[in-house]
Amino acid sequence: MLCGCSCLSACTGGAADPGVSVTASYPPLSAFSTGLRCRCPRCGVGKLFDGYLTIAATCGHCGLDLAASDSGDGPAIFVIFIVGPIVTGLALWTEVRFTPPIWVHMVLWLPMVLGGSIWLLRPFKAVLVALQYKHQAGDS
Repeated sequence: MLCGCSCLSACTGGAADPGVSVTASYPPLSAFSTGLRCRCPRCGVGKLFDGYLTIAATCGHCGLDLAASDSGDGPAIFVIFIVGPIVTGLALWTEVRFTPPIWVHMVLWLPMVLGGSIWLLRPFKAVLVALQYKHQAGDS
């Protein structure tokens, strides 16, 4: 009987089987390395996402159950804290240096905010999922 955790057949209803070790066949990987490559946090090979931001139910390579992985609003907050100050600083510098009309600011900064946010959201989400796996974070 499986307990429903992500360790697959190594866990039998909460009683550990001394003959089976899941971590022995998968060496510890850097959460940042696997996250930035958007790969499975356990094996580093399987894809983490089914869509752009939809986390796969399981890893296609090692079978890790990723259904319970939830990074919440964390990636969006980190992206806002990175993209926001960069764009604000550049917009202020552009305004002081060149004094362009407002439409130039809209043409420059709106695509930069949208593009930067969309570009960074996926790897940040993957890193947070990998950190959750590494630190065995779950629902308490």
